[in-house]
Amino acid sequence: MNIRQKIERNEGLCIIENGALSLNSKGRKKIEEKDDVRTCYMVDRDRIIHCKSFRRLKHKTQVYIQTSSDHYRTRLTHTLEVAQIAKTIGRGIGLNDDLIEAIALGHDIGHVPFAHNGEEVLNDILPGGFKHNQNSIRVLTKIEKLGKGLNLSLEVLDGILNHSGFSEVYGKAATLEGQVVRYSDKIAYVNHDIDDSIRAGLLTEEMLPLGAIKILGANHGSRIDTLVKDCIYNTINNLDKGNIAVSLSEEVGNALRDLRNFMFENIYKGEILQEERQKAQFVLRQVYKYYYNKPQAMPDFYQKIVGDEGLHTGVSDYISGMSDDYCLMLFNNIYVPKVVIY
Repeated sequence: MNIRQKIERNEGLCIIENGALSLNSKGRKKIEEKDDVRTCYMVDRDRIIHCKSFRRLKHKTQVYIQTSSDHYRTRLTHTLEVAQIAKTIGRGIGLNDDLIEAIALGHDIGHVPFAHNGEEVLNDILPGGFKHNQNSIRVLTKIEKLGKGLNLSLEVLDGILNHSGFSEVYGKAATLEGQVVRYSDKIAYVNHDIDDSIRAGLLTEEMLPLGAIKILGANHGSRIDTLVKDCIYNTINNLDKGNIAVSLSEEVGNALRDLRNFMFENIYKGEILQEERQKAQFVLRQVYKYYYNKPQAMPDFYQKIVGDEGLHTGVSDYISGMSDDYCLMLFNNIYVPKVVIY
């Protein structure tokens, strides 16, 4: 018995009946020889954390664009917070935390420069629209490793695809582990975006909805603690009643929705950041326009996508993979005049 088989045996002792055992994975699109030490989900986690798209998350916006402080969240630190919250919830319920970690680390790989501001631009430009969760799957299966993809397990891809949204209108992950990441994403970003907004002087604790704060807690740590524990205990209660689903209790879930709606109204879509959002969208539109009209200026890999899948697809793949800094650098190189005579 090798080390991987020992880990798989231990999973059978620690993971609940409705959890995702590595042994029961539906596998990968391309069959591979199993690793001697790592389970399939451990392999997936490592592939994601070592890929180029993951590293670029450190220079992609969460909410605040081009901040001078080191303490504002980026897309990478958001991802790490989601992973930590999700693993705590998963461990409390008795799920596969390797699968949870892989899904959490990959869930935002498909985000574009300037966060949802950039996503709105591509959604408006592209004939078929643009969703970052769908693009995450494209990046992981068709863009990484110059088109070879990472060949991840189907459960990981399913969890990444279905992490978005906070209503039942959106798809739900097939595994409880994927459902945990979906809730952890909301728990993380609502609370850390409040924290960043207070740091920026745009909010105070006193401005937050009083009803939600009474239920969740008066500070950042208390709110996360309440939400994590409620998700654990409410999900265990669901499972005991035969309801195979991850969820918050009605009271706590509604309080989180109230906080989320408050953030959309006052920060994400509010007037305070409107000018900066418009600047970011202008930059992205102009860079997109340039490469759409001059695709030969893109790297060979993306030119090949243009030939195989069309101009919009090739340009959006190139643009969506950029960090904020790289997109701004290209905009300056393309459109800002340079001193050529001394």
